[in-house]
Amino acid sequence: MLRIVLDTNVWLDWLLFEDPAVVPIRKAVADGKAEIVMDEATDAELERVLAYTFNNKMLDAAKQAELLEQCRRIARRDESGGLRDEEKALLPKCEDPDDQKFLELALAGGAAFLVTRDGALLDLAEHKVRPLPYRIVTPRQLADALRAK
Repeated sequence: MLRIVLDTNVWLDWLLFEDPAVVPIRKAVADGKAEIVMDEATDAELERVLAYTFNNKMLDAAKQAELLEQCRRIARRDESGGLRDEEKALLPKCEDPDDQKFLELALAGGAAFLVTRDGALLDLAEHKVRPLPYRIVTPRQLADALRAK
């Protein structure tokens, strides 16, 4: 089964904005062809971000809890305990330190894809120093890859 990591913005596209770009990802998960991996750090970030204001309104606590619970039902929790320091050293450093957790989870969780719309992460997609064992892609690029399989 294809393992993927979604960054927080892609989770918002899935849970809150129902972006058509995530429909192929939703279908792959529903069909058992892919699974999404999360860990404590990425879960905590999503929980924090769900408290932000979207389109000039804030989600009430019940809606935040509902979306977070939906996410937790969909995603498989990575229980690997994270990476050792020497494994972390193999990863490129993201321009945005808050995004490093997604690079680490993708490696620790054995993901084939890290799905993002974040420019700082996408800049690392063609990391030349040490090739990553997973691809960093946009939701549309993942959709193309899923269709090619």
